Amino acid sequence: MEAGAVAQPSVLRRTRHLTDRVGDSGLLALAGAAAFIALLIIALIVWKVAAGAWPAIRHFGISFVWHETWNPVTNIYGAKEFIYGTLVTAFGAIVLAAPLAIAIGLFLTELAPHVLRGPIASLIDMLAAVPSVVVGLWGILVLGPFMRTHIEPFLHHNFGWIPIFGGSPSQSGVLIAIVVLTMMALPIISAVCRELFLTVPRDVKEASIGLGATHWEMVRTVMIPHVRGGILAGVILGLGRALGEAIAVTQVIGNAPFIHLSLFKPGNTLASQIASNYQGAGTNIEVASLVYLALILLVITFLANLGAQRIVHRFDTQRTR
Repeated sequence: MEAGAVAQPSVLRRTRHLTDRVGDSGLLALAGAAAFIALLIIALIVWKVAAGAWPAIRHFGISFVWHETWNPVTNIYGAKEFIYGTLVTAFGAIVLAAPLAIAIGLFLTELAPHVLRGPIASLIDMLAAVPSVVVGLWGILVLGPFMRTHIEPFLHHNFGWIPIFGGSPSQSGVLIAIVVLTMMALPIISAVCRELFLTVPRDVKEASIGLGATHWEMVRTVMIPHVRGGILAGVILGLGRALGEAIAVTQVIGNAPFIHLSLFKPGNTLASQIASNYQGAGTNIEVASLVYLALILLVITFLANLGAQRIVHRFDTQRTR
């Protein structure tokens, strides 16, 4: 056959049109605009809160953070009790919620029968949809009396030598607020953990079992290290919910601006104080002081998220080495 008789390759048909190129540019512009708007909203929130708190910042200065008095009669205000209550209730809730959430995630992905996984996961996720005021009402009517009658006497009888379990049992107090916040943070953390555990490759888990590891050893040495950065991110999401919750905490914590070592005593938080007193504030300086509390809460939340991001980045770096 002559060389000229060889069939020439046909030119590929052009399949990309102008609209495709416009779509790429539009996607880039839309995504960039969304990111910019999110940053703009955060900046505007911080600016507005800082502007509202400025009269109190100018009047009290940084000493507002560690001043203990909150007295609308004399217009002397301080945030120490509320910062203490916020940190104790939020971190106490995370100490209880994080292990429970991880255990729930492991149970639903590794141990529960397939027929039960969907219904149990749905029921747990539904906790996140319960309104805060309903959770607080349940805390007043059910949880508070139960804690005062059964749980707090047991803790006091067996661990009363520890200051946090000293004092008389009460129907409203810091410990009840911690339990309420635990219930509110639990579905968020457990949902994240459940999805993370599903991303662990099955062949890696089976290889660990094949090498002689028990189920617990596989979970401890393979699954948890594989997703520990994501677990921490989920815990921080739950911490954000616990830090900012106001209505349910206001209903069960007792709303007493005092610092007590005992968890049975009433207390208060930044969010609860703002929610319960902002509408009834009688002077401009009291309003500014309440907004100052909101600014402190923003700072605490941002610092917690910044610290979590650094830890997550550290875990990811260690895993890729």
